[in-house]
Amino acid sequence: MTPSLLCPLRSNTGIMASSRPFASLLLLLLLLLLLLLTSAQGNSLNTTAWHPECETPEAPRRASSSASSFVPSANFVSTLQSTLDEIKKVMSLVSTFSGVLGGDLRLSSAVDDCLDLLDLSSDELTWTLSASQPTTASASASGTGNRRSDLRSWMSAALGNQDTCKEGLDGTGGLVETLVAGGLDMVTSLVSNGLREIAAGGGTGGKGGSRRLMGFPEWVSEADRRLLQAQPTTVADAVVAQDGSGNYTTVEAAVVAAPAEGARRYVIYVKKGVYKENVEVKKKKWNLMLVGDGMGQTVISGSRSYVDGWTTYRSATFAVAGKGFIARDLTIENTAGPQKHQAVALRSDSDLSVFYRCEFSGYQDTLYAHSLRQFYRECRITGTVDFVFGNAAAVFQNCQLLPRLPLPEQKNSVTAQGRKDPNQNTGFSFQFCNVSADADLVGFTNSTPTYLGRPWKEYSRTVFMQSYLGSLIRPEGWLEWNAEFALDTLYYAEYMNYGPGSGLGNRVKWPGYHALSDPAMAANFTVAQFIDGNMWLPSTGVKYTAGLTV
Repeated sequence: MTPSLLCPLRSNTGIMASSRPFASLLLLLLLLLLLLLTSAQGNSLNTTAWHPECETPEAPRRASSSASSFVPSANFVSTLQSTLDEIKKVMSLVSTFSGVLGGDLRLSSAVDDCLDLLDLSSDELTWTLSASQPTTASASASGTGNRRSDLRSWMSAALGNQDTCKEGLDGTGGLVETLVAGGLDMVTSLVSNGLREIAAGGGTGGKGGSRRLMGFPEWVSEADRRLLQAQPTTVADAVVAQDGSGNYTTVEAAVVAAPAEGARRYVIYVKKGVYKENVEVKKKKWNLMLVGDGMGQTVISGSRSYVDGWTTYRSATFAVAGKGFIARDLTIENTAGPQKHQAVALRSDSDLSVFYRCEFSGYQDTLYAHSLRQFYRECRITGTVDFVFGNAAAVFQNCQLLPRLPLPEQKNSVTAQGRKDPNQNTGFSFQFCNVSADADLVGFTNSTPTYLGRPWKEYSRTVFMQSYLGSLIRPEGWLEWNAEFALDTLYYAEYMNYGPGSGLGNRVKWPGYHALSDPAMAANFTVAQFIDGNMWLPSTGVKYTAGLTV
């Protein structure tokens, strides 16, 4: 139980797994797996341990003028190759359990999570390897054009994936977790070393000042800008309709049929209706765009939850890993309810993704911004405990954040950002947003403590700026995760917020909390600086403000 919120820890240790009828089968595999593990560990490189506790919290460093021409060292390339080899070994080990754990939903889900996450790490490190050798770079390694920032983003994501794998395995009985722990730790150590080299010269964000673009960030092409403003019926490549008037009757079927590794935007129009399904946009589905008829009109609805046996990662109603994803004018919800604890509506691992005029509805863990660079504009997000969480580099502009009525004795926390390493260029930035009570919480705000966030991981980083904070926000503003954990190493900041909940006089006095007054510091968390927005958002067509000026 989380001491302050009376709900399971995000590590999922609060609810024990059911007994497993397949234990005997697993034991039969034990000798073989131990031999594989011994071989994998015996062939691993010796690495110098890095101690993040020696680092100090800081705002992101701006990119150097040579960021685009950055060339990693030969040792960096060698480390990447060794890491990819290590990932293959761990995946081989984990895959031994795949398909033989059907009687234990949580454990089989955790194994599937690990395979997917290690596969994502392999891709992200392959992109990094390719982009670090520009003469041989492949199309799959395309990013923003700021090489150092791209490499740092991909390696930040690769570093976090192993943690998510471990979180899924927590509380599942120990055998699988024990067998793969050494390999996962080796991968983490290797990625940490490589990430440290990339981060040494800075490069969190790209160039760009405070100009305003009433289109979308620069990684959004002119063609995508037009798509974001166009009528969906005029641009759709495929139509989903429950009444049979389209090409497909389910969203999942349309996504599966979309081309793999598409170089151009592929638009799926989803007509008005409630689609009760779980949808997954897999990693090879590049540049998909999902367009609905509006929030509350086109609804994708699921109800998976941790209590019902799913891992948090796999509980998502809608999960996307394919890069360059765009969603517009729709609702994604998880209806499991507060009693089911972790129950994700959206999970995104899509690099350079955009969510425009979308609603994400749930209770605990509504929006899982898991990894890579993401942009949310004019969205509506509801929830209770940690309802925006993960370790992406994500900017939310002009969004409504609406805490709901939680379970008795629970406390609401808008965010739980999961940055574990000071060299990761990740964090959450909320600009021009509105934090107010949802309808069911109005009238209960005095008895329901609500906070801007709490530190899920040691280097948690979250900033609220130029936003309206309603009276529901407690005067201290922020909540501990567990006693003194991360209070020295987190980076929480506020800049020029307004509203009855924005007063700074009684805010927490933690070493990692900052009441910003310098616009140059706040600019580090803008679209242009934090997610290289001027280099990729204009191509998508979404409205955005690059800097601090409205």
